[in-house]
Amino acid sequence: MTGLTGTGPLIRLALRRDRVILPIWILLLSVIPASTVKAYEQLYPTLADRMSLNNGTATNPSVAVLYGPAYDLTTPGGWIAWRYGLFIALFVALMAVFTVTRHTRAEEDTGRLELLGSAVVGRFAALTAGVVVAGGASVLIGVITSAGLVGAGLPAAGAFTLGLGIAGAGLVFTAIAGVTAQLTEYSRSANGLAICGIGVAFLVRAFGDSTASAHWVSWLSPLAWPQQAKPFIDDKGWVAPLAVVVAVVVAAVAYALVPRRDIGAGLFAGRPGPANAPRSLSSPFGLAWRLQRGSLLGWAIGFVVMGVIFGSLADGITGLIGNSEQVREIFARMGGTQGLVDAYLSAIVGLFGMLGAVYAVLATLRMRTEETAGHAEPVLAAGVSRYGWAASHLVFAVVGPAVLLVIAGVSAGLGHGVHAGDLGHQISHTLSASLVQLPAVWAVAAVAALLAGFLPQVSTPASWAVVGVAVVIALYGPAVGLAQAVLDVSPFVHVPKLQPGTDFNATPLLWLTGVTVVAAATGLFGFRRRDIG
Repeated sequence: MTGLTGTGPLIRLALRRDRVILPIWILLLSVIPASTVKAYEQLYPTLADRMSLNNGTATNPSVAVLYGPAYDLTTPGGWIAWRYGLFIALFVALMAVFTVTRHTRAEEDTGRLELLGSAVVGRFAALTAGVVVAGGASVLIGVITSAGLVGAGLPAAGAFTLGLGIAGAGLVFTAIAGVTAQLTEYSRSANGLAICGIGVAFLVRAFGDSTASAHWVSWLSPLAWPQQAKPFIDDKGWVAPLAVVVAVVVAAVAYALVPRRDIGAGLFAGRPGPANAPRSLSSPFGLAWRLQRGSLLGWAIGFVVMGVIFGSLADGITGLIGNSEQVREIFARMGGTQGLVDAYLSAIVGLFGMLGAVYAVLATLRMRTEETAGHAEPVLAAGVSRYGWAASHLVFAVVGPAVLLVIAGVSAGLGHGVHAGDLGHQISHTLSASLVQLPAVWAVAAVAALLAGFLPQVSTPASWAVVGVAVVIALYGPAVGLAQAVLDVSPFVHVPKLQPGTDFNATPLLWLTGVTVVAAATGLFGFRRRDIG
């Protein structure tokens, strides 16, 4: 028996457990670049349009913060690498983090890994299985992306430079997630640390890309490497091997940490609690607040930082559009019709709404985590009703996103208002635009509650699949010309845009709220009738 004994069966088990969520991640992220080749040709049909876009974005720091440096937007390949390279790498990184944590630290949380470890399973088998599955998915996304671009008629060298660059970013964050899984005792903390790493990487890249004198700083962020490889321009093929080397080094650190801790424990030991519980823990809501408050605080800090940064960039966004009337119409349709700056702000708060949905699903699935960890059953055995216990967690899926969107709206309005000299109006405007995102956020969380009530075994991957589909359709559906019936699947498509000169239609919000109430109530009913665990 060696440290890797049992790795093969664990890989097969992981693939079986992820047979729903992993193909969705792979297909959605792989097909986006190739599907936008024709969209580019329609949006910028003439060389003058393409040159206008290129000249407007090449030296615009506001645009560089969002999308990275615009090296050459006069070709479909250069535009795709600029427009989608960063964000696809970001989503691949998130996929890798969730996958590794789910098959390592989360397995320890539930006690399953200790049970397997008592059999013929080596100490490194679980980590290896998680790394192989997440890393393999990252590479597969890169290969399919490259093949799709080649099939769309783009040069093979540039297509594989971009695809492998994206895969390399996924491999690096696969290794980072392997490290964070060794540091803490709980999967939520491991995910939180790894996501903080992604956030730091994004901010480092944003600073480097938007600061001419410090452009080298971007090389410190793996998220910047797909664009720094300059696909379809210079095709720096050595960037992908660089990512592999970094991933191997970081993964070696993770393997070195594994034998330095006990199974179920983290390298950072948890502090013992007080001898007597405070009175606030005498109710289900008090317990839920204790479990949820750290996550809510971390998200709130992140929303403040992003709100101020993106709000302060609003005045420089016009360079993103160029002179193409078709692009102006699409951008206006995404974020409003009264001015490009207003459209940008509405698009930004739309992104905050999607991030709020991620938090809402995390808050909803916390009750499933407590259930699988065996913590729910003792609480319910103490006379707490199932409805009360589940509702205490769902409160945070309702109130938490509202708090985050208020923070986002105020922060973005503050960041823009200081530059525009119209602080009061900008804060009220962005705050209103943020709050109308709430029904869509609640609808996504309600679907997660419905899945937890009736399909608990697949509720976690299925809930994230719902989030992924809703976000991808809302972000990229209008640009690639999806049919309206497909766009209607995403609740974020139905959110009205609050812009001066437009009529506010509350009907979609009422429908979304109705769907939320029905789905959440049905999920609670299902939870009430099924067995715990």
